[in-house]
Amino acid sequence: MVELVLSSGRSIRSVAKELGLRDSVLRRWVDKFRQEPTGAAWCPATQATPMPADQASEIALLRQENGAHTTKAA
Repeated sequence: MVELVLSSGRSIRSVAKELGLRDSVLRRWVDKFRQEPTGAAWCPATQATPMPADQASEIALLRQENGAHTTKAA
């Protein structure tokens, strides 16, 4: 998820929304990654291909459905 934010050029809010996360959580992960020594030197060997919007939307939908099923089971 962090790599998706860093390689796609999209906002944290946009990526978090598509993946069904709170943007504050994803922002914390990105900040932590950037503060780590390995994070500062991070550079992909090849140009990462951003996740297609339809794939990200499908993941978000599956997360919502999964959340609905676990809520009903509780």
